Amino acid sequence: MDQIILMSDPLVAAVPVRDRGEPLVDVRADGSLPVDPRQAEWAAAYTFLRVGVLDRLIKAQAALPDGLRLLFVEGYRPPALQRRYFEEYADELRAAHPDWDADRVHVAASRYVSPPEIAPHSAGAAVDLTLVDPTGRELDLGTPMNASPEESAGACYTAAENITPQARANRAILSTALTEAGLVNYPTEWWHWSYGDRYWALLTHADAALYGPANYPDPPPPSRHPSTDGPGEPDARAAR
Repeated sequence: MDQIILMSDPLVAAVPVRDRGEPLVDVRADGSLPVDPRQAEWAAAYTFLRVGVLDRLIKAQAALPDGLRLLFVEGYRPPALQRRYFEEYADELRAAHPDWDADRVHVAASRYVSPPEIAPHSAGAAVDLTLVDPTGRELDLGTPMNASPEESAGACYTAAENITPQARANRAILSTALTEAGLVNYPTEWWHWSYGDRYWALLTHADAALYGPANYPDPPPPSRHPSTDGPGEPDARAAR
């Protein structure tokens, strides 16, 4: 597996931001993308994205074969909720590995939840999604969405080898469509794609990120419920 740049890498934080000022828009208003409600209870404005990101998702969906569609699960995430996710996952890692120092915990946590200060979701620049067939049934992509590295034995990594050939083929379909539309994947999570954020800028060698933290009223962050480990079920442990 190629060397992975994690969200905690100083190179990501060092990318400057020159925000385009695009508004957050509700993907449901366009009607082009199926929207899954599993995050509705936990994440305010989860159906919002920057206009430039939504445009590319619509382009990617049009390029999918055989009547497949993208299933949108989560976009924008308020900074307070992002911080809550990160801190709770870091707490889990500390409890499981009491010998780890603070830096190691921070890096390990960033495999699954982005550090709040650079989070693509909080910029409205990232989306968690999967594929569905013409009947709306989710395809097998190897793990439930938002399965952590611990829960999935690393199968959540996009290039993981411990998944079936069919799941690998489905990931390739998803990756090809989204990459050709200009998005980049966070390689520890097959479902997480972004455009215009710092991570995107680093991987594409852009001079600056196009989107910084987006303004949307922050509700009190909810406590995170345990993962259901099943597609279509509420999971407040959404990554990044």
